[in-house]
Formats: sequence, structure tokens, C-alpha cells
Amino acid sequence: MNLKLHLLVRIVLVAILCLIVTTAYVLFRADQQAKQETAVILESVAKQLEVQLLQINMGMKVAKSFPDFGLWKETQSSSGVCLRFIPAEKGIAQGVCRGTKWSDQAWSDFFETAYRAIFNAGYESSRQVSYKGKIHGIISVTPSIERELKHAWDSLCVLLELSVITIFAVCLLVYFSINRALHPAQTIVSGLKKLQAGDLSFRLPDFKLTEWHITSQAINELAASQQALISDRQQLTAKLLTVQEQEQRFLARELHDELGQCLASINALATSITQTAEQDCPVLVDDAKSISRLNAQMMKSVQAILVRLRPADLNELGLELSLHSLVADWNRQCQLIHFQLVIKGDCQPLYEPLPITLFRITQECLTNISKHSSAKSAVVNVDITTQLITLTVDDDGDISSLPFPTSSGFGLLGIRERVYPLNGTLTLTKNQSGGLCLKVTLPINHREEQSHDS
Repeated sequence: MNLKLHLLVRIVLVAILCLIVTTAYVLFRADQQAKQETAVILESVAKQLEVQLLQINMGMKVAKSFPDFGLWKETQSSSGVCLRFIPAEKGIAQGVCRGTKWSDQAWSDFFETAYRAIFNAGYESSRQVSYKGKIHGIISVTPSIERELKHAWDSLCVLLELSVITIFAVCLLVYFSINRALHPAQTIVSGLKKLQAGDLSFRLPDFKLTEWHITSQAINELAASQQALISDRQQLTAKLLTVQEQEQRFLARELHDELGQCLASINALATSITQTAEQDCPVLVDDAKSISRLNAQMMKSVQAILVRLRPADLNELGLELSLHSLVADWNRQCQLIHFQLVIKGDCQPLYEPLPITLFRITQECLTNISKHSSAKSAVVNVDITTQLITLTVDDDGDISSLPFPTSSGFGLLGIRERVYPLNGTLTLTKNQSGGLCLKVTLPINHREEQSHDS
């Protein structure tokens, strides 16, 4: 759930709970106020009756006029109240009511039923009327239920109106306040997406709120540390690849100089033995020729290893002719797959290790296609601009799913390890023919600067 909506729902729920509690309190206070007003009326009427008894005792009034509620009718403004006087001795009970009916009932039947069930509406209050220690009767006051319901309903309506306005205003203010306070969250999420996409140079700005400031500072520190780690890893990988190329160059030179000379000597010796055996010992001719054949196979294997370790054409002929020679060799070796090479741009201005990197990646891709795919054709595209090199290798094989598992082999791992130290990118997609499309992009300026620095 959205955080703003979540907080607003919480606030509304708390406001509703407070409204329920306040409603109960208001209704309770209305009931208490009604009882208090009844007690005040009872006390006032009782005092008036006691004064009347004093006047009768002093001869100012006749006894027959007692009880007289005229003064109460003239002075009392409250409506919906009934008075009843019961004489202590034999006599007729007397009573009077004022405004007990309401024609304009505004409250609902549910409210009336609930109020009657919870509170003792229309509670009758009574007290004794005495003079000089003698009880003359009992006066009782009964408030109208409609009067109490109207008072409680009016109080509740006022409360509901104020509560609705207050809740709406609070929710509105909270929404805009939270929206303003959470605005940095969008910037943080956008920044995290950039970091996830590989842009570790992005940094979040400073925020005024302490919490957001601490969050952005932690993310920036994490991005800086990751950027430093990746930079160190790229430099280490680049050094390892350089050392690897140097070792391969050394091994290629040793194989060419030492093993090559030994094989050449063995070949010359086998030829001499063959010529001598033909004259002096014909039985050894076949063995000598077998030695020559095995030696020739060893020389071919050594030549293949030399090409894998350090292609001589790359130094002598350059990248473009080396790639053409590589593709031609694969077309001769693998008759089931037709390889095609398309080069756009000039390969001459490229600095090391870009040429050897492109050659090795192409070499690895062609090897993987011949070993692991059911392709019948493959196209190698090299597009060189002033800022970027794009190498694309497409085959018409059939791949089941992408991405490949990380443990699928050393081929893709080796390509990644060659691409990332040069700040390049590697993408694997499924092309229209159902085969694999491998795309490598390498920046030229970065490598040039690095070459000049070194």
C-alpha cells in the first residue's frame, strides 16, 4: 500500500475511534445535564412550595391555594417538564406539564432506541416538601423523553459536524505534509535505479530532513565504496589479462623457439633415417616414416596452440586481416557452419589491448558456436566509430532460454572478464531466427586515455 494512503487510513481510523469515544462522552454528558436540570427544577419548585407554606402560615394565603404552580409557570422557561405533587395526608394529587410534545422529530428511530437502551431517559426525580419539620407532600419532576432526546441529538449533530470538518482538514494537511516530506523518496528510488543500472557515479543530494539526509549519505557512501571496489576489480582484472597475454606470448615464443626447433630437428633426423634405411636397413623405413608423420601432427598441434596463445597475424597483419584469417580458418575446419565477417570502420587506430580483446572475444564466440550450437551459419559484425566499438555475433541456432546459468562454462565468463575492465558492456539476447545474439560494446576514448597513462 502507498505510504501516504496507509498513513491517511491510520489517521482516519484513529479519528473514528476518537469520534466514537467523544460521542459516548457527549451523550453521557447530555444525560447528566438533563438529570442536573431536572434536579435544579425540582429544587426550585420545592423551594417555591415551601415559601407558599410559609405564606399560608403567616396568613398571607389560604390553604386551598396550595400547591400553586403559577409562579413556576411564569418564571420557568424550560419546556418538556411535568410536575406532580402528592399530598402527605389524604388529598388529590395535582400536576402540570409544559410542552411535552415535539412535532418536528429530527432524530432517527435507531438513535432513540439506542439512547433509551443505554441511558435512563425520562428519569423522575422527587423530594419531600416540609415546613417546620412537618412533611406536607412529595413533589416530583419528570422531564420529557423527547426533550432529552432533542438535546442529545443536537449536541451529537454539532459534534459530528465539527468532527467531519476537523478530520477532513487534518487529513488534507497531513496528506500535503506527508507528500512534501516523502518527496525525497522519489529521488532516492530514482537514484537507486540508476545505481542498479550500473551508474555508480550518481550521488544523491543532501536533504533537509535528518532521516532522509542520513539515508542519502549512507547510499552515497555505499555507492562510493562499490565504485571503488569495482574500479579496483577492473584494474586487477586488466592487469591479470595483461599478465596472461604476456605469459601466453612467452609460452608461444618458447614453444616456437624450443619445441619448434626440436620438432624440426626430429623431422630432419627422421628424414635422414628414412634415406639411410632405404639403402642399408629397409625394415626401419616404415618406422622412420611413422616418426615423420607423428612429428608432422605434433607440429600442426603446436602451430594451433601458437595461434591460440598468440596469433602471429595480429602483430604482422593487424586486426582486420587477422579476423578475416580467423574466420577463413574456421570455415576450413568446420564444414557444417558457414562463418561470415563484416567490418565497418578503420581498425588501424585502435590501441592495445582493444585489438587482442576483440580478437579473443571473436575467437571464443566462434569456438562456442562450433561446439555448443546447432547453427548452420553465423555472422560477425564489427562496427568501429570514433568513440565506440560494437562487436555483434549472430547465429541461427536454437537456444532454449536466457539468461544462461553462471556455471555454463568458462567461455562467457572469459568474455565478461575481458569486457568489464575496459568499461564495456555485454548483452545476450535471442534473435529473430531463434539463435543467440552476443553484443559487446567497448569505449575507445577510455582505452586511449588508459594507454597514454600507462
